[in-house]
Amino acid sequence: MGERDKVEAGGDIEVALTDGQEFTPDWFSKPGDSLRALMLRRGLTTKDVAKHLHGGMATLRSLLDGTASVDKPRAAALAEHLGGTVSFWLKRQANYEVALERAVDRAAATEGEDWLLLQVPGEKPRGRLSVEKRRSEVRRRLTFFNVGTLNAWDARYGRICSNTLFRKSETFTADDAATLMWLRMGELGADLVDTRTWSAGNLQDRLDEIRKLSKVKDPGLFLPKLRELCSEAGVAVVAKRAPQGCPASGASRMVAPDKAMILLSFRGLSDDKFWFTVFHEIGHLLLHGACTFVDADMDGVDEVECEANQFASRCIVPERNADEFEQLKPAREEVVRFSVRVGVAPGLTVGQMQHGRMIRQDQLNYLKRRWKWDQLDELLD
Repeated sequence: MGERDKVEAGGDIEVALTDGQEFTPDWFSKPGDSLRALMLRRGLTTKDVAKHLHGGMATLRSLLDGTASVDKPRAAALAEHLGGTVSFWLKRQANYEVALERAVDRAAATEGEDWLLLQVPGEKPRGRLSVEKRRSEVRRRLTFFNVGTLNAWDARYGRICSNTLFRKSETFTADDAATLMWLRMGELGADLVDTRTWSAGNLQDRLDEIRKLSKVKDPGLFLPKLRELCSEAGVAVVAKRAPQGCPASGASRMVAPDKAMILLSFRGLSDDKFWFTVFHEIGHLLLHGACTFVDADMDGVDEVECEANQFASRCIVPERNADEFEQLKPAREEVVRFSVRVGVAPGLTVGQMQHGRMIRQDQLNYLKRRWKWDQLDELLD
């Protein structure tokens, strides 16, 4: 095939063919990919790197997700505190921009309409799009999902919500696009969470401590502790409000070979729904390995979801207390005493009683803790 010329600083490889033609790959790599790799290699946390960047964690987030460029001051900071040289980082940025524009050219020419159906955060375009605005929107989607073609997107995201979520002969629904956007936002949030190496055993060992957090009323107190406990087991907990059209309560996914993610939306704004979702996603990680799950109504539509539901229920009502639970009367005092004995908040017990049709959906709801979005917004990633 002839000689290969690899542009080391760019992640963009060109292969010179013997007939003079040039092969250009259909992928690109952001400078943030090199940044993340060097952080891992050197054992640096996000805080270690962010403190050396003007703008701190917000700048680091933008460099990792590709929405910010590596300019000279940032290149100097990265070279001094992370590795490489100033010229390396500037060349890395320049090569990325060239590769991205090639990807935009291909996508706009062959896949433009399909890419525009994938929504991403930010101001939505109005009216008829000019050629340049269409390119800008395609560029934004390629950058957000960090893929160069629909085939690459399909391999990574296309069949997450269902086995037939995306096919070339079909179009996306608004709910599908919103759900995948939420999942990607969670992945980007997980990038900034420092964790130990993923260990199912370590996560199992922390279940009792996680259960106790349900008794803490204030999300500002229990959410940081939940993140800390899970990070010790290699799980990044990300709380991200779901966009309009996304019905998901939670999701779980391996975002790296040694790092898992639990994504939570606080859908329902009540403690019984929130903690059931937490335990449900933990169940997926412990029982079902590296698969991706996006969960909405938790109705147990298949065996795997039923297993995760049962796991969550047993986190709230342990097996040893199951008979006692089934005899519970719909009285405040009994429910509170039982909840104290098993070590969870009363609202979780009420949720299980309602789910098991032991009581009506409108009974004992005053025992649940409820939140408002203005309480949560500053806590969300």
